[in-house]
Amino acid sequence: MPADDAALEALGKYALRFVKPGQTIGLGTGRAANAFIRALGASGLGVRGVPTSKASEELGRSVGIPIVTLADVGKIDTDFDGADEVDPRLNLIKGYGGALVREKIVVASSRRFVVLVGYEKMVKRLGERGSIPVEVVPFGAPLVMAKMKALGLKPRIREHEGNEFITDNGNLIFDCAVKKIANPARLDRELLAIPGVVGTGLFVAMADVVLVAEESGKVRTLKRSK
Repeated sequence: MPADDAALEALGKYALRFVKPGQTIGLGTGRAANAFIRALGASGLGVRGVPTSKASEELGRSVGIPIVTLADVGKIDTDFDGADEVDPRLNLIKGYGGALVREKIVVASSRRFVVLVGYEKMVKRLGERGSIPVEVVPFGAPLVMAKMKALGLKPRIREHEGNEFITDNGNLIFDCAVKKIANPARLDRELLAIPGVVGTGLFVAMADVVLVAEESGKVRTLKRSK
């Protein structure tokens, strides 16, 4: 059973200890990130938020968080987001919600990256849940499809309600079926070398802290060794 809404709400509140008044905060996308955004809005900490998607922007505004852009602030103090898989080295797969490219840009613009997940997202090796999302320029789709198959992947174009899923950037998502990934960093490089690939859901050596909502109701804190 995945972590329920109550566990994620508690996790979102727990993560507030990593926030200081007046900071600029990255606002992630997904269930765990939404729980954090709601907790942040209720906290009265007086922060500004840089959203990773239109959905997180709308939620942030609705709970009273002033929204700013990277052009406005340049640097973000801490980014808070979820993940779809977390391995023992705190490498991640993200993007099941479709916001992976903006999420990675916000992470790269942040001094610290805090990941919020339920216990079910912890894996022994990336790829256990069977899929890596990759954002692709529509014009390049045929080439990218062929190159991915040559790498041994099984890509399919994501659909939503019978139509192709389109990201906030106007691109496609290829969900690439995989087995356990032996070398995430190498696969990330191989995918990014394909013309038309905008970004991958592999977030290697990017997370600083992972907060895990355990089945017991407690929150476990994991820190990446530098």
